[in-house]
Formats: sequence, structure tokens, C-alpha cells
Amino acid sequence: MRTTIFVVTLLLSAAGLARAESTTAEQIKHAADSFLETFAEQQAKKGFDVTHKTGRLDSRLALATCEQPLAVSFSGDPWQSTHPTLQVACQGERPWRMFLNASVSIRGEGLVAARPLARGERIMASMIAAEPVVLNATRKGVITDIDQLVGMEMRRGVNAGTMMTPDLLSAPAAVTRGDHVIITARKGSFTVNSRGKAMADAGVGDQVVVENLSSSRTVKALVTAPGQVEIPM
Repeated sequence: MRTTIFVVTLLLSAAGLARAESTTAEQIKHAADSFLETFAEQQAKKGFDVTHKTGRLDSRLALATCEQPLAVSFSGDPWQSTHPTLQVACQGERPWRMFLNASVSIRGEGLVAARPLARGERIMASMIAAEPVVLNATRKGVITDIDQLVGMEMRRGVNAGTMMTPDLLSAPAAVTRGDHVIITARKGSFTVNSRGKAMADAGVGDQVVVENLSSSRTVKALVTAPGQVEIPM
């Protein structure tokens, strides 16, 4: 009888040891929930309301024990998806990592068209309204600062209520065909200015062909500001 009891005790001890030497689904879910809660608290300080939920895990899941706290991170940008993937990793002696689905909704004031906007229309503040929206419902990114909109041009027309995203916008031309511009020839700190004429439309940072009005020569120049271009000397 003692032998039987001893064998059973060994088996129970071994089972307990196996449980102690594994990371359970419950521990993984707890780490993921804590990570998302911290993320929500951080965004709340910035004025955003975050709701979240981790995906389901098989309760039988058991991974190698981790001597360090589990490291949880987003594997993608949570601002571009309401269903981001979480990476849960162990950095211990027996490292491992796994991925877990999650639902994350980030609500806040987004900028939308206050009325229908036409292609090529220059945006003014009166054309934009702020409305509560799910900011991460689009992969195109969101704009929450109206200063990033004012003065930009619409690449295509949109209806009233359309969320303003970077792909809808283009910077207006800094020079247009026929404009008189200042050509700056630069070498180090030495510069020479002359007058020229733009041969095409271009924005800041674009190259444009300009005609030097003094020499009648055409050169490629870099648009540095409205009405100003630069060439290397």
C-alpha cells in the first residue's frame, strides 16, 4: 500500500512540476489584457477613448516557462486597424513568441468635410468640421490637426462627412507655368540671384525647368519656396 501511495505522490508532483514549468493561456491573456489597458490609459491622457478585447486562446495552450515578465507589443500600427495583432514574447533562457488577435477601437475627434469638396479645391478652415469617429477604422491614416489641412488642395472630390486622410490631399503648386521666380545659384555660403521664368507647375521639393531671363538659358532647378528655386553652382 505504501508503494502505491508513493507512486501516486510522484505522479502528482510531476504533474505539478509540469504546470509550474509552462506558461499558460491564462497568463498570456492576462499579459495581453494588461498591455492593452496601459495603451488605453496612455491614449486617454491625449483625449482618445480606447475600447479593447483580446482574442480567444485555447485553454490547453502551454509554452515554456518564462523567468521574466512576458513582453507584449503591437506587431502592426494600431492606428491603422481595429483588429491589430499582438506579439507576446518570452525573452528568457528558452525564448519563444506567439501572436494573438485583438480588437481595438480608438475614438476621438476626427476632421471631416463640412460640405462636399471638389477636386482641386483649396481647403479653408470653414470647410472642415470635427466629429467623433473611430480613428483607426481606416488604413490610410487620420488627420487630427486642422493646420495640416488648411491651404492643401483636394486630389479628388468627396461628400460631406468624409474623413480627411492624407491620400485625399496634395500640396498646392509653389510655382506655376509662366511665373517669374528668383533663381538662386548656390555654392557653400556663396550665392548669386537672378530672375527666371518657370516652364511648368511644381511644388516645394520638386524639380522644374526655368528660363534665366538674363541669358535665355534653361536649367533644371529645385523649388525651395513659392516663387523661389535653387541650382548648384
